[in-house]
Amino acid sequence: MTDWWTLAVILGLAVVTVVTRSFFFISNRPWHLPHWAQQGLQYAPIAALAAVIAPELVMTQGHLITTWQDARIFSAAAGTAFYFWRRGGGQAVLGTIVTGLVVYLPLHLGLGW
Repeated sequence: MTDWWTLAVILGLAVVTVVTRSFFFISNRPWHLPHWAQQGLQYAPIAALAAVIAPELVMTQGHLITTWQDARIFSAAAGTAFYFWRRGGGQAVLGTIVTGLVVYLPLHLGLGW
């Protein structure tokens, strides 16, 4: 038997989600963001990526890395170097990922870092 409180919370969260996500579609007038908000949204993807990647690079199981023998540090450095080296090229992102993995896998699997 389902707990009624849990069901009510799930339905309430669903309603809040639908209303907040469709808020801009409900209005008959077009919405325009202020210029400062449009400029800020340009940096949202890189900020979100940094918020996800940075903790993974400097922490292990909730604690800061205390040794230099961590494959993630070297793979991130190699990937960053490749990106800045090939910045204008069309395959810069793919090359960054491949370079990072080429450095990470031997260090992690081969040396156990």
